Amino acid sequence: MEIQLFNTMGRQKEIFRPIHEDHVGMYACGPTVYDYQHIGNMRTYIFEDILRRILEYNGYSVKHVMNVTDVGHLTSDADVGEDKLMKKIRESGLSPSVETMMKLAQKYEDRFFEDCAKLNILKPTIVCKASEHVPEMIQFIKRIESNEYTYPTSVGLIFNSRKYTHYSALAKLNLDKQKAGARVKVDPERRNPSDFALWVSNQPSHLMQWESPWGRGFPGWHIECSAMSIKYLGDHFDIHAGGIDHIPVHHTNEVAQSESATGKKWVNYWLHGEFLVLDKEKMSKSAGGFITLDNVVKQEINPLAYRYMCLTAHYRSTLSFSWDNLKMAQQAYHSLKNRIELAKHEEGSPNPTLKDEIATEFLNHINNDMNLPQALGVVWTMLKSDLSGVEKISLVSKFDGVLGLNLIEENTISIEAEQLIKDRELARKNKDWVKSDRIRDELLEMGIAIEDTPNGTRWKIN
Repeated sequence: MEIQLFNTMGRQKEIFRPIHEDHVGMYACGPTVYDYQHIGNMRTYIFEDILRRILEYNGYSVKHVMNVTDVGHLTSDADVGEDKLMKKIRESGLSPSVETMMKLAQKYEDRFFEDCAKLNILKPTIVCKASEHVPEMIQFIKRIESNEYTYPTSVGLIFNSRKYTHYSALAKLNLDKQKAGARVKVDPERRNPSDFALWVSNQPSHLMQWESPWGRGFPGWHIECSAMSIKYLGDHFDIHAGGIDHIPVHHTNEVAQSESATGKKWVNYWLHGEFLVLDKEKMSKSAGGFITLDNVVKQEINPLAYRYMCLTAHYRSTLSFSWDNLKMAQQAYHSLKNRIELAKHEEGSPNPTLKDEIATEFLNHINNDMNLPQALGVVWTMLKSDLSGVEKISLVSKFDGVLGLNLIEENTISIEAEQLIKDRELARKNKDWVKSDRIRDELLEMGIAIEDTPNGTRWKIN
C-alpha cells in the first residue's frame, strides 16, 4: 500500500518513496528549552509522532532525530538580542552563569520529555543538544564557506541568500519585494534582507561562546539543525518535519545552507503541522498566558484526551482550542474506551473478510496524507459492526499502534508509581497529610487515580 504525503516543497501530495527500501531517515525540529512547552507546541510533536507511527505501521524502520536547542536561539530574527535562555535567567532573577544556563535548560528539557510521555509520544531514536555539537557546526560552516556562500560583517559570518538560487522555493518567497528590515538595520554591512548569520561574534555579554575561525562566538540558530541532522542522517535523507511557522525563515535557511554545503538535494519530503489557535490567534509564548499540559492535568483532564482532540483534525488544518472543546474530547475518549471494554465481552462468529476490509480502510486513510479524523471514524464504526469481540479487540490493538491512545490497557503500572503508592501509604500511616496529598497529585499527573478504602488503597488508570 502506497503512502501519500503532502510535500511543502511543491505544495502537493506525493507518493512516498524512501531513499532506502525499508529504512526512513526523519528529522524533526525539537524544543528551544527556555520555558515550558505549551499545548500548541505539543500538537506539532503529536503530528510528528503519528507520522513516525504510520511509517512503522507500514513496515519501515525509522531513524528519528530531534534536536534540543539550548544555545543560539536569539530573541530577534535579526541575529541580535539576548539568547532566549539568557533572557529567561534575567527575568527569573537568577545568577547569570553557564552553569545556571545549563541547569535551566535541563529543567525545561526534562519537563518536555515528561509531557511527551504523558501524551504517549515516542522518544526519538536520537536526541541531540545544540551545545554538545558546536564542533560539528563549525566544520559544517567551513563547508559552506569553502563554496563561497558567505561573507563577514561586524555581526559575524553571514550567509549570502541571493547566491543560493533556490532560496525562495520552500516558502515561495518573493525576494524582489523584500524590504531592508531588522537584519539590515542592525547590520548595515548585510547585503540582502534575507541574509542570516551562520556564526555570531562580537557579543561579549553572551554567556556561552566558543573559539572559531570567525572569532569567539556562538552558532546561529539555523545552522544547528543542518549540522546535527546531517551528522546523524547524512547529506541526503527522507523527511524533515516541523510546524508551519518554521517554513518562511528557519526551514528556508536550513535548505539554503545545507544544499550550499553539500551541492545536492538535502531533504526529499517536507511536512508541516498547522497551528493550534486560541481566539483565532496562534498560541505562542511571546503572547503570554499560554496553556501547558500541566494546566490541562489540573483541570482533571487526561493528557491523552488532548491527543485524541488533536487526532480529530487533520494535521494541515488549524485546530481551535477551548476548554469546552477539550472536555468534549475527553468525553469522547472515555466513551471510546468504554465501548472497547464492552467489546471485550461480546460474542459472535468470526468474519475474517469484514475484518480485512476494515483493516484496509483504516490503512487507506492513514496512508492518505495522515487522515486521522477518517481513521478514527473507522474505529468507531468497527466497534458498532457485527465483528466478534475478539476481532474488534484485535483490530483496536493494531490500530492503536498508530493512534497512540492506550486504548487497550493492561492492569499494570510502573515501578515508580508502585513506589509512590507505598510512600503515600506510609505518609498516611504517619499522618503526614501534606506529603500524602502531594503524592496523590503526582500520581494523578501520571494518570493514576487513588481511592482510600477501609480495606486499603486502591488505584486505577485514569
